[in-house]
Amino acid sequence: MPKVLSKARATPAPASPSGFTCTPEALRELASFVVEHSRKRGASACDCDVSEAHGLSVTVRKGQPDVVEHNRDRSVGVTIYVGERPRARRGHASTSDLSRPALEQTVDAALAIARHTAEDDCAGLPEPELLARELPDLDLYHPWPIGTEEAVRLARRCEEAGLSVSDKITNSEGATVSAQHSQFVFANSHGFMAGYAGTRHYLACSLIAEDKGLMQRDDWFSSSRVPASLADPAALGRYTARRALARLGARKIATCEAPVLFEAPAAIGLIGHFVSAVNGSSLYRKTSFLLDSLGKQVFSPLVQIDERPLEPQGSASTPFDEEGVATRSRRIVADGTLEGYFLGTYSARKLGMRSTGNAGGHHNLVVRSDGPDFEGMLRRMGRGLLVTELMGQGINPVTGDYSRGAAGYWVEGGEIRFPVEEITIAGNLRDIFKGIAAIGSDVLVRSGRSCGSILVERMTIAGD
Repeated sequence: MPKVLSKARATPAPASPSGFTCTPEALRELASFVVEHSRKRGASACDCDVSEAHGLSVTVRKGQPDVVEHNRDRSVGVTIYVGERPRARRGHASTSDLSRPALEQTVDAALAIARHTAEDDCAGLPEPELLARELPDLDLYHPWPIGTEEAVRLARRCEEAGLSVSDKITNSEGATVSAQHSQFVFANSHGFMAGYAGTRHYLACSLIAEDKGLMQRDDWFSSSRVPASLADPAALGRYTARRALARLGARKIATCEAPVLFEAPAAIGLIGHFVSAVNGSSLYRKTSFLLDSLGKQVFSPLVQIDERPLEPQGSASTPFDEEGVATRSRRIVADGTLEGYFLGTYSARKLGMRSTGNAGGHHNLVVRSDGPDFEGMLRRMGRGLLVTELMGQGINPVTGDYSRGAAGYWVEGGEIRFPVEEITIAGNLRDIFKGIAAIGSDVLVRSGRSCGSILVERMTIAGD
């Protein structure tokens, strides 16, 4: 298996016009109009989100442009409450038409829905004192004025570099370059109004290796708000090729129990199961294996997880959540003990708690990774399974039972010996979390989560 791709920086892109059709002031005027019109029409309370996005995505396959997609989207969503808690009714409607008549019709539609829904004692806007008052600049907007021809050139460079690594790289599922830009304003009838622009760019590649009639594929991608921080296209293509080549000759192994090392991307997915389990909707619906776990040990004592929503340029950074509630840095897991849930206003009220500013999801989860580098993690494991890919959805969120198809590498003496496929790894997430023996310093950031590889002391591996 190849070493982790280093971050070779691309050439910084020059500044460019925004490309948006609306100014921030125009978005604010639209949001203000919707809120005011909602109150005039009889809403007890309301909120409104006005957004605009544009971007370019190009995929090159076998040297030729395969997909060229220009996207431009606009949306206004309004949520209206009729009546006061505990007898509030809620209605929501949206439109892509920003004309005043269309906005008025959207408000009327939301009102009609609210008047025909059941009363809900937890429905309503957040408490005013929870709304964000300070709005720091988190440096989230870095436009990439890339045109179609340049995007095709970069994607082609990425794919060509991968295909040139070996004559065993026989096919490609393509290389993609994407540049996305967005802006929004959120307002509610408590007087809150704020918004900002943001960017998300990525470069991805997927290649196929073949030997003696047997094929293996692998992929990799680099993403950032800042185009200059994306991996060098040629370096990413070569890394993808080496990953695909390393999987050739994969075999099954006998059923056993052994340590399992989750490569960083798979480890991030493992943390995702924890996030789902302590999400407010899972908790109040009682569909979580971590019910009533606040203040209890749910991980190995070496696990520390922080939420850092105010990180400059962070992929999930924001000064407020989807309801306008202020976000804050906090400890989620300390020495393996759960210290915080992920709650929006509704789920918090259902649980008799207060919003944690997580309506819409978490914000930059950081799993502290104080262990060795990737090679050191292999040596730490000694003998066991390195998992690089997981398949299927064999997780029971209520019981925590975990069973997924996997592929990776068998490790002996702290070194990779051969690739492995067509196996299943199984256990219970409670035991898996408490059985974490080390977290590597080979940190990767994906899906708003930062984590290195994770070594679990023992799992069942089902093979031949």
